[in-house]
Formats: sequence, C-alpha cells, structure tokens
Amino acid sequence: MANVKIAALRESASGETRVAATAETVKKFIALGADFAVESGAGESAGIADADYAAAGATVCARADALKDADILLGIQGADPASLAGAKAGAWLVAGLNPFGERARVDAYAAAGLEALAMEFMPRITRAQSMDILSSQSNLSGYKAVIVAAEAYG
Repeated sequence: MANVKIAALRESASGETRVAATAETVKKFIALGADFAVESGAGESAGIADADYAAAGATVCARADALKDADILLGIQGADPASLAGAKAGAWLVAGLNPFGERARVDAYAAAGLEALAMEFMPRITRAQSMDILSSQSNLSGYKAVIVAAEAYG
C-alpha cells in the first residue's frame, strides 16, 4: 500500500498570515510514514521558509504538483474550488470552511469529488481540544490581547 500524501497549501485569503503545517508538524507526519508536499511560499507569511520545510523532508513545489495524488489537503481557510483543479477525487480537504456562510463553495468541493472536513465542526471536548480550532484560536487571541495591552500601557 502506498504512503498517504498530505499537501499543505498556501493561503490566498487577504490578510491571512497563518499556515496549515509547520516544519515540525511536517517532520512528525513524515516520521509516521506520510509523504508531504508543501506549496512553495506557504509558510512565508508565518515566518517559515521553504528551506525549513525541505529540511524537514517535505517536497516544496507548485500548487499543481502539491495537489497531484494528494490524499489530504490542509489549509487554514477553505481554498477557492477552482484553485483545487487537479486534486484527485476522494481527497480530503481539511480547513476552516464556514459551511453555513459559504454553502456554494462547499457544494463546489463536493461537485469536484472532494471530501470537505470543516475544522470548526471538531467537537469542543477535552480529548479533541488539541485539534479544536475555535478553542485554540480564542486562546491565541487572548494572549495577543494581553501583549497589545501591555505595549499600549508601556
């Protein structure tokens, strides 16, 4: 049986500075036997160079090459369905998808044969807290608020 191929995609949403995988997470998935592709420039806005991904064992490449034969597509926000052309039928798209607000986009994923997994629907329970994007992002925004307030007060 072939290895699972995971692809981390570069975010295209305006102002989005996060990335779906770090070099450290890439290294962990590869240690578990996965093949990992990272779209060139995916980590740039998060301060992670393509060379860091390559050093972790990922193949850094153009989007079309990252999508080719990928079983799992990782993103922060749901990608424009047109930008996923070439993804294989049955591939999982794992990201924050806003399925109630972006129903047409989710329907387009289904029409393309993708399995869309909305991370905001991850259960908010203790066992799943490490994967719960709502809790983790709320915690981060709280920390950021303290840093911004401390800076404002001098």
